[in-house]
Amino acid sequence: MQLPTVRIAAAALALIVPTHAAPALAQEPDCSIPVAQRGEVVDDYHGTPVHDPYRWLEDVDADETRAWIEAENCVTFGYLRGIPAREKLRERLTELWDYPKYETPFKEGSRYFYYKNDGLQNQYVLYKQESLAGEPEVLFDPNTWSEDGTVALTSLAFTEDGGMVAYGIATSGSDWREFKVRNVTTGEDQADHLRWIKFSGASWTHDGVGFFYSRYPTPDDTDTLQSTNLNQKLYYHRLGTEQPEDLLVYERPDQPEWGFSGDVTEDGRYLAIYVWHGTDERNRIYYVDLADAGRPRLGGEVIPLLDAFDASYSIVGNDGPVFYVVTNNAAPRYRLLAIDINHPEPEHWREIIPEQHDVLVGADIIHDSFVVEYMHDAHSRVALYEMDGSHVTNLELPTVGSVGGISGEREDAEMFYSFTSFLYPQTVFRYDFTTGETSVFRAPEIDFDPSGYETRQVFYQSNDGTAIPMFVTHRRGMPLDGSNPTYLYGYGGFNISRTPSFSISNLVWIEMGGVYASANLRGGGEYGEEWHQAGMKQHKQNVFDDFIAAAEYLIAEGYTSPERLAIAGGSNGGLLVGAVLNQRPDLFGAALPAVGVMDMLRFHKFTIGWAWVSDYGSPDDPEMFPHIYAYSPYHNIRETDYPAVMVTTADHDDRVVPGHSFKYTARLQAMNTSDRPILIRIQTKAGHGSGKPTSMVIEEQADRWAFLIRNLGMDAPVP
Repeated sequence: MQLPTVRIAAAALALIVPTHAAPALAQEPDCSIPVAQRGEVVDDYHGTPVHDPYRWLEDVDADETRAWIEAENCVTFGYLRGIPAREKLRERLTELWDYPKYETPFKEGSRYFYYKNDGLQNQYVLYKQESLAGEPEVLFDPNTWSEDGTVALTSLAFTEDGGMVAYGIATSGSDWREFKVRNVTTGEDQADHLRWIKFSGASWTHDGVGFFYSRYPTPDDTDTLQSTNLNQKLYYHRLGTEQPEDLLVYERPDQPEWGFSGDVTEDGRYLAIYVWHGTDERNRIYYVDLADAGRPRLGGEVIPLLDAFDASYSIVGNDGPVFYVVTNNAAPRYRLLAIDINHPEPEHWREIIPEQHDVLVGADIIHDSFVVEYMHDAHSRVALYEMDGSHVTNLELPTVGSVGGISGEREDAEMFYSFTSFLYPQTVFRYDFTTGETSVFRAPEIDFDPSGYETRQVFYQSNDGTAIPMFVTHRRGMPLDGSNPTYLYGYGGFNISRTPSFSISNLVWIEMGGVYASANLRGGGEYGEEWHQAGMKQHKQNVFDDFIAAAEYLIAEGYTSPERLAIAGGSNGGLLVGAVLNQRPDLFGAALPAVGVMDMLRFHKFTIGWAWVSDYGSPDDPEMFPHIYAYSPYHNIRETDYPAVMVTTADHDDRVVPGHSFKYTARLQAMNTSDRPILIRIQTKAGHGSGKPTSMVIEEQADRWAFLIRNLGMDAPVP
């Protein structure tokens, strides 16, 4: 039983970029960049007056803001339509995207399930089949839920026998979810309909009567962008009842920022309650003894198990009262422990797999073995261990890349996993524990020959001498004469690692002669918690220095030159791009900051923004304020020549609210002294990016590459 991803997703700033086709207003032929009115708002931060002239743009639905949005989009989409290569880019992206894509199959009860996209479907379809060789049947097709593909299937939670499934629905990219329940055999939905769910999965009791989930109070204000998300509570929903009748399992009114994730152990005996506080890696684990899996006792006492809030803890599985836990307690690169809930004191902990040089990313129990994923220099390796911690073998992987989607249960003799890399499309493998053999289960066929391209991992020095890894992908034999258009991507935060991944969009970029570079900046998780902490709070400048050093390395080694170098990042990566642009505008030819956290003095006042204080620190803290204020993208824009910039956001992003990008763009447009364009592409019916339809992705990527073709002086033809 892994730590539910909802704790990470609850507040971590994802890498996703929201997308949407050009709105109707963009068809207006006459438009110009609006001159945003400057307000007189001045705030006092610990004795420092701070001007916020574009505060009014935080109100997304105000008439003045809507007029500004329409004018900006008119300019942006008109500019993009005027780039001749744009339509050919869209056609090539569509052509390459059109191939069947499979996710890792998983087993629930006696059935297998898997996600598949035929090629250009807006949303993946979930199939069921009675055996691996059985005839697949559609269980969920979200493409039928909306005409434009903006309603997505999110989480799934099956009953122990696989007969019922609770599923999540997200609309227009929102973090808010609705839960429904479907009979897997008949395909019919039950009457159950739950709302106001955010950052929560579901977990059934083994009697199949109901499931645990978490929700927030119903907002008083329908404007969910202006309110904060506090006071999450853990509930039990009994099948066939109305949501107001749900049993309250746990709440902490004295700790409104705490969140809860309930997960029933594989044997059905215990409810593990993960207690999280924002994006802090540290967490707590409580539990309820359900006594009898067949007739669970729901009103049992909630017992603290790991309550010191001193480290990260994730339950992998259990043998009765003995829980197997992955933790970075006394092990910044993580280790695996056995903790007996009857003797939970640290002196009674038993170490199963000690900390190693490589970061222990996650573990599963399959075929009564520990399947452990490690990260070595930002790429995957997988090892198998006996239950006593004895090493059995390492899986042979195709190349340097990333493993994901490991699936299998304790009694299974097989497991599935996916593998991908920059030039290796996601492929599903099956491992047979009986024979020790690995075989390809699903391999995609793409109209692209990777043999003419290569990926190299390089290491460069940041300004303090720290070695930073970076992956660089380009044509074989490409001359290092400084002339190559280069796209440098970074993130650097929240313990999130940038490992190798396959991207159709990036294929088109390198087909055009471009270089794709992905830097593994401090603040991520590539080398464990110490690497993470080296890029957070008062050390955040390290992240920007690492990114600047990556650009300088690419230039010094002859990959590119400043006028041919573009930088990009999303969410926390959008903050990265904004900060670096202010510090070194001379170093880049173009920039694409997406859904970025641009106002570092007010990020904590909207939706889930307060949760990011664990990584950024709080501007309300007089000791942290000068560190944050020194790099805040919005506040450090100065009158100078900036490179070409296209900001992307969505008008109702309820994670990083669009006011960040609106204010940043207005100020950048007012202060830029160059003749290069400063544009903003604002999406409708989109949020932070979750569940984005394929059609939106293609439109956005065509616009991004077209913008770079125009502003990096590229003359390479689109394939």
